[in-house]
Amino acid sequence: MQVISSARPEWIFPFTGLQPAQFRRLVRLVAERGGEAIADGRPGRQWALDLPDRVLLVAAYWRTNLTMRQIGPLFGVSHSAAHRVIDTLGPLLALAPVRRRPVDQIAIVDGTLIPTRDHRLAAPSKNYRYSTNLQVAIDATTRLVIAVGDPQPGNRNDTIVYRTSGIDQKLNGRPVMADGGYRGNPDVIIPYRKNRDGSPLPDWKQELNAQHRTVRAQVEHALARMKCWKILRDYRRAASTLTDTASAIAHLHNIALVR
Repeated sequence: MQVISSARPEWIFPFTGLQPAQFRRLVRLVAERGGEAIADGRPGRQWALDLPDRVLLVAAYWRTNLTMRQIGPLFGVSHSAAHRVIDTLGPLLALAPVRRRPVDQIAIVDGTLIPTRDHRLAAPSKNYRYSTNLQVAIDATTRLVIAVGDPQPGNRNDTIVYRTSGIDQKLNGRPVMADGGYRGNPDVIIPYRKNRDGSPLPDWKQELNAQHRTVRAQVEHALARMKCWKILRDYRRAASTLTDTASAIAHLHNIALVR
């Protein structure tokens, strides 16, 4: 018996973070990307769920981080069927690459640690867990996520991961703001550092640093909102799927942010 269905709008927001109208736009986008044409993976078998319910299953899984044996019965399917739905539809929800941006668009970048069970990529990190370092960039004006880097081991600092995750290439040619942890990347605007002799910074530098902190706080808020999709608090799937998952959650974050 199926408990949760997209046919009942009251289930959509609690399990996805999206309003019903936003969810319907997401389903149309997945259909345009070929979601209807994807087969179950077993010859001659049709999906037990229609496309809206499959999209709802994926979004609900990311939002709640239930296990497959928990999420499957909620939708009236086996845990293996839930696995196949997530594997096939998850990549179709990913954030579309930004092809054109205003020349004066300012990006803000920051990294966050994602606890990851797959130790092939994760590493012991300062959060005392095996984690990966995920780099996220937002538009300073709209607060929308515009780029997500490939996850890297969590014991690497932001200044290195900024280059190795590929996010620097996605932001190439645009002003980028970040905190002092990105020192060593000349294309990134960071706050003024304290003088080596311990003397205080001039007033004008302190004022600029205060403005810098105010603007930079927006990316920290975006990361906090993305982690409302609880799978980013404890990633149990293969680390190779984290890039698509993080990109898709960034997409859901943007949809939820635009009313």
